Amino acid sequence: METSSDRTGGSRRPWWGRLAAAAVVVVVLIALVARFGLVPGFDGLFGEKTRDRSGPALLKSIQDMDRYEAAVGNFQVVVDLEKDAAFLPDAIRGTRTLYVGAGTVGGYVDLGGLGERNVSVNDDRTKASLRLPHAVLGTAALDPNRSYAVSKQRGLLDRIGDLFSDNPAGEQAVQKLAVQHISEAARDSGLAERAEKNTTAMLEGLLRSLGFREVTVSYG
Repeated sequence: METSSDRTGGSRRPWWGRLAAAAVVVVVLIALVARFGLVPGFDGLFGEKTRDRSGPALLKSIQDMDRYEAAVGNFQVVVDLEKDAAFLPDAIRGTRTLYVGAGTVGGYVDLGGLGERNVSVNDDRTKASLRLPHAVLGTAALDPNRSYAVSKQRGLLDRIGDLFSDNPAGEQAVQKLAVQHISEAARDSGLAERAEKNTTAMLEGLLRSLGFREVTVSYG
């Protein structure tokens, strides 16, 4: 008797092949649902364990500090970064991230280059004059405990690309913008002037405790 598998063009995929194909489809569907959050609460179906396999921290170098950190400003900025494709709708290609960046900027006076020409003392050691460089601002440092993404909107192609990316939905761009905006805000905040004022108060108190009755501190 002639079976369907003996007829020309009538060969069928073996049962184990169909089973493997069905398993692949199920795995892909589970990955998509979990990735895009199509079903609320689905992420909790599979338990996750976090293991820290990091190696020990290595000391690269030690640098002596010759500056007086006189003031620190705390800043917060809301970054709204949108990237659009030229000829595609946002639903297909495009991203928009709303990010809250919180960080600090320090104002300091560099005391490392001071010499005899920067300090003058009268003969009876009752008056002292110091000339220091102007205070400068350090690099803005984001606080990861207070910085977070409020929302992320991605087009379909961007979501698919995240599946094959080593760093899906990376936040480097919004973090850089947050640092930039915080640095700009620090320059306009009077933080450097506050650092000079605090440095003056510190030096006046120190020198008066050493017996100087008149202390003059200038910058420039």
